[in-house]
Amino acid sequence: MARPEKVQAVTEMKRLFESYGSFFVTDYQGLNVADMTTLRRNLRGSNVKYLIAKNTLLKLAAKEAGVTGVDEHFVGPTAVAFTSDDPAAAAKVLYDSFKARELPRVKVFVVDQRVYGATDIRRLADLPPREVLLSQLVAAVESPLTALVGSLDGFFRELVGSLDALTEKRKGES
Repeated sequence: MARPEKVQAVTEMKRLFESYGSFFVTDYQGLNVADMTTLRRNLRGSNVKYLIAKNTLLKLAAKEAGVTGVDEHFVGPTAVAFTSDDPAAAAKVLYDSFKARELPRVKVFVVDQRVYGATDIRRLADLPPREVLLSQLVAAVESPLTALVGSLDGFFRELVGSLDALTEKRKGES
């Protein structure tokens, strides 16, 4: 018979797995209280929820949420960082923390239901923030359109100039 507090914990973790688009499974062993507090504060600043729980409960919650490919990584001291905003921001915080102390170690992470290995976190962490990527996309779409408008404007300006010159010439002839 499962204890009610464990059932409630699994239900809450299942909700986290289902509602957050991305999560990072980490090994936090070796972090002291001050480092853990700093890491949690930095993650909270990026809208990331950092949860430490028993591996059996995490496995059960992930299974109930339909998450596959991560069960074998729920061994040893495990914490999960959940984010729904920008996974690159969470990856950057975790990777920067790792560079400074080589802790916590990322075991695996999931972005949009796709599982990535720990070695891929650097590529995700090196991505610019979401707002920068969106502005780059807008600039890439806007640039050809601006050039087209400029070309059409130049063509019509020359056409109007030629028509004005022709009108003035005909007025001078009559």
